[in-house]
Amino acid sequence: MPTLYTQQSANIRRTWLLFTAFLIVVIGIGWAFSRIYGDPSILYFAVIFSVLMNVAAYWYSDKIVLKMARAVPIEHNSAPELYHIVENLSITAGLPMPRIYLIRERQPNAFATGRDPKHAVVAVTEGLLEKLDRSELEGVLAHELSHVGNRDILLSTVIVVLVGFVSIVSDIFLRSAFWGGMGRRDDRENGQAGAILMIAGIVLSILAPISAMLIQLAISRKREFLADASGALLTRYPEGLASALQKISGDATPMRVANNTTAHLWLDDPFKGQKKASWLRKLFMTHPPIEERIKRLREMPV
Repeated sequence: MPTLYTQQSANIRRTWLLFTAFLIVVIGIGWAFSRIYGDPSILYFAVIFSVLMNVAAYWYSDKIVLKMARAVPIEHNSAPELYHIVENLSITAGLPMPRIYLIRERQPNAFATGRDPKHAVVAVTEGLLEKLDRSELEGVLAHELSHVGNRDILLSTVIVVLVGFVSIVSDIFLRSAFWGGMGRRDDRENGQAGAILMIAGIVLSILAPISAMLIQLAISRKREFLADASGALLTRYPEGLASALQKISGDATPMRVANNTTAHLWLDDPFKGQKKASWLRKLFMTHPPIEERIKRLREMPV
């Protein structure tokens, strides 16, 4: 399967490129801070902390995501049908059996996480188990296992930690700038050089989280189409996933654990059912249009 192999290799390359880009962005922000505040130790701290964050993102990002979703592990006795479906699909896909987690939310939804297939996790909501029939549930689980098989779960999960961190650092810098933290520094800088550095630092702090979010969205949308197709091939029944997506998208139940940082992980937009009046949220959509996903599935040869 050269196409799948190519996609897996591309995802691995993207993951390491993301780690590298994160190092560059954080070190760049640290350099700007150190020049503006006249303290070189800020740059040293940025270098050390960015390395530590990359290590933490690789080893612990899945645990962070599960904690944010308030997911709890479940065993065979708790949900035997779910367990058997995941087990059978894993065998068919040639994947290790992932751990299964339950999220106590009424909205039907699911996601996969983990750093590799041997450490994969599939998490589903209570609403998904209650509102879908078996063929629809198989379609959803095949979609999530396809994320595991396509090796994009690490990339998607790491994004949660790294994008969140860049946003937090930028927010701290902007707050310090607008609350006078940099006003005193201007008095000690030589003329326009200090002002230029200050402006550059503010611009960098604004653009960094936006750039990270754009990377997140571009990866998310492409990988959803691929997982839809791979999942349909795994079950040999595209209509199961198409029907599930139609049912899930029409359910307006809000999700309490919905979070901007983790929105791209879910099968469908977790913010449906909530007011989305902000033009910014409409701009940064994490999922492709559900109608297009369903259309592509129903056009697949059976």
